[in-house]
Amino acid sequence: MEDDANPVRMRRRARRITQADLAGEVGVSRQTVVSVEKGDYAPSVYLALRIARALESTVEELFPLEEASHVE
Repeated sequence: MEDDANPVRMRRRARRITQADLAGEVGVSRQTVVSVEKGDYAPSVYLALRIARALESTVEELFPLEEASHVE
């Protein structure tokens, strides 16, 4: 996924906040936000919830599931 297509980055930019501001608001380092936006780091459920709240979004919007085979 291209960095610009990352939902976290897109939402953060739309809200006009910096990576450092988001990091401070959710209690992580700026590098953690960079890694999340690059797709190099999958946040814990707790962190994903904090990011979603800070960006006034939902976990589902920011961290969509990859298409997987359906198990019936």
